[in-house]
Amino acid sequence: MEKKKITFALAFCNRGFMPGELIYAAREELIQAVQNAGYEYIAMDPEATKFGGIETREEGALYAEWLNNHRGQFDGVIFSMPIFADENGAIAALQDAGVPILMQAYPDELDKMDFAHRRDAYCGKFSVTDVFTQYGVPFTCLQPHVVHPLSKEFAKNLKDFAAICRVVNGMKRFNIGCIGARTTAFKTVRFDEITLQKYGINVESFDLSEFFFKVGKIDDNDPDVNHKILELEHYTDFSNVPEANKKNLAKSAVVLDRYIKKYRLDALALRCWNEFEQVLRICPCVLLSYLNDKGIVASCEIDMCSALMMRAMTLASEQPTAVLDWNNNYGDDPDKVILFHCGPVAQSLMTAKGQVTNHKMFDKTDPGSGWGTNEGRIKAFPTTISNCQTKDGKIVTYASEGEFTADKIPEEFFGCAGVCEIPHLQDKLQRLAYGGFKHHTSVGVGHMREVLHEAFVNYLHYEWVDIDHGAY
Repeated sequence: MEKKKITFALAFCNRGFMPGELIYAAREELIQAVQNAGYEYIAMDPEATKFGGIETREEGALYAEWLNNHRGQFDGVIFSMPIFADENGAIAALQDAGVPILMQAYPDELDKMDFAHRRDAYCGKFSVTDVFTQYGVPFTCLQPHVVHPLSKEFAKNLKDFAAICRVVNGMKRFNIGCIGARTTAFKTVRFDEITLQKYGINVESFDLSEFFFKVGKIDDNDPDVNHKILELEHYTDFSNVPEANKKNLAKSAVVLDRYIKKYRLDALALRCWNEFEQVLRICPCVLLSYLNDKGIVASCEIDMCSALMMRAMTLASEQPTAVLDWNNNYGDDPDKVILFHCGPVAQSLMTAKGQVTNHKMFDKTDPGSGWGTNEGRIKAFPTTISNCQTKDGKIVTYASEGEFTADKIPEEFFGCAGVCEIPHLQDKLQRLAYGGFKHHTSVGVGHMREVLHEAFVNYLHYEWVDIDHGAY
C-alpha cells in the first residue's frame, strides 16, 4: 500500500510578559521531533512576528492568512505552547484551520523556575482549550498534559496524531461503490445512503446485471485479463482452479478495476452470492482479498457499514483490514472467539499464502459453482474491532481492542479464520446485541481505539457506543 507522507503546519504561541525567548528553542526542537518521526512540516517565517510566535489578534490573523495560502499542503496543525499562550491570538490563527489541531504544551523544569525560564504552559494550555471550546473549534489533547517534543511520549503523540489526521481527512469526503443490491436474506446489512452523504460519503451504485454484462463482453484473450491472471497467480495459490473459472475471476477483477478507475472509488462493497456462483461459477472472495491488499477497501455481502470502518482503520494503521463474522465460540474460553469469513481476508493478514478453493457451502447444492475462496488462517497480531450502523440520520460506531492469537483451529474448518482474544468479550457481545449491531465486525492491525474515538467523535461527529464500559 502506498503511504501518504503526513505534513504538519507548525504554530507557536507567545504572551507579552512571559519569557518569549524560549520560543526560539521550541521551534528547533519541534522541527527536530517532526523530522525524527518521519513527517514533514511547514512553518511561517519566524521573522514575521515577535519571537516567531502568535500573541495578538493581528498576529493570529497573519498566521490564518498564511495558513489559508498553504491550504492543501498540510494535514494537521501542531500548536506548540513553550510558554503560557494568549488565547485571543491562538483562536484568531486557527479558528478556520479546517484540519485536526494538536495542542502541545511544554513542561517546566524544577531547576528552572525563575522568571526567565518558568513557562506556565501547564496552566496556559487550559486557557487555549477553553476558548477553542467556546468557539466550537475541535482540537486534540493527548497525554501527558505537558510533554517535551524530544521525549518518547511526544513521539507516540505524533504517531497517534498523524493517524487521527489520516482518518479525519480521509473520511471527510470519499467515494464508495455499492456493487449489487442487498441480498434479500440479509436485512442486517441495510444502510441509509442519504445519511452517508450527509457525512461526505458518496455512494455509487451498480447493478449486478450490468456487471455480468461487462464481464461477458470481455474477450478471453484481452491483455488486461491475461495480465490479471498472472497477478492473481502470483498473489495466492491458484493451482487447483479450473481454467474457465480462473478466466471468469480475472475478467471480474478487470471489471472491478475499471469501476474503481472510472468512478474514483476509494472503497466498495460487493453482493457476493449467489448470482456470481450461478452465472459465472465463481466466488469473488479472492478478488476482495486482493483489493484489500492493494489499499482499496473491499467488503463482501454488500456490507457498506463494515466497509466504512475498514477504510477508517486502513487510514489509521496504513495496513489492510478485513470484515469478519462473529462466528464461533473457542471451546469454553469466554474471552476467545473464532472470527471468520469465506476468503476475502487480505493475504498479508494471513499466516501463509492462501489456497483458492471451491466454496464448500455452495458445493453442497451446486457442485463446482464457487471457485474463488482464498482459504487459510489469520496470523497473530494486536487488533482493533469496529463497526457502525446508520440510524436516525446518524452514523453510530463502536470500537474495542483485542489480540489475534496463534491458537489452532481444526484443519477441516473451511474458509479464512483466526482466534481473537478480547477482554470481557461476553459483556461486549451483550452491548453489541442490545445496540442493534450486525453479525460482522471489521478488524485492523494494531490498537487504535482511542485514535478512532478522537477522529469519529471530535472531528467527524459520528455517534459512539462505548461497548467497553457502557450499559446494556
